Amino acid sequence: MDFRQEFIEFALALNVLRFGEFTTKAGRLSPYFFNAGLFNDGAALDRLAQFYAQAIQASGIAVDMLYGPAYKGIPLVSATAVALARAGRNLPFSFNRKEVKDHGEGGKIIGAPLAGNVLIVDDVISAGISVREAVDIIRAAGAVPNGVVIALDRMERGVGALSAAQEVEQDYGLQVIAVATLDDVMAFLKQRPDFAEREAAIARYRREYGVSRAR
Repeated sequence: MDFRQEFIEFALALNVLRFGEFTTKAGRLSPYFFNAGLFNDGAALDRLAQFYAQAIQASGIAVDMLYGPAYKGIPLVSATAVALARAGRNLPFSFNRKEVKDHGEGGKIIGAPLAGNVLIVDDVISAGISVREAVDIIRAAGAVPNGVVIALDRMERGVGALSAAQEVEQDYGLQVIAVATLDDVMAFLKQRPDFAEREAAIARYRREYGVSRAR
């Protein structure tokens, strides 16, 4: 099975991906909900990081180090660095703290110095605020932000014609890597007759609010 399909199965098993009726921040009635915060124990984080590592490797992106935006990106970048090292790709990583510390090691960045091509590791892209802050921090250090990896790309329009992921790609020139996309979710559901009703509901939602996206 493709790792993207395995990831969706994994998310369903942990109730991270759920089906029903959920109101989004934009006020839309969504037939599914994805809550990455429920990857909240050691085994789940370990497996999630393995999926992130697989997505990064499959993308072929040129990356010298990893960066995790506080706060959600901190455990993600740490675990992903471990998963990549196990797979034979040992990369330095760092993350930021929200508050500048003036004692101890000081500064806002913890971990390896930001340098070279930096891949941002986050859970999702919604308004793109954490990505924008990360880009500013990385550039200020003289490094190059060249991509962002997330768990799920909803492939859904924001305020304009583009999705949040597409806006990030357009505004910052970053490659967005998703472990899975909404198209992957739909492909998974098509193989499961017991989810036919859910697949039909998501297809309707996709037609109304979705965007196209090349892999």
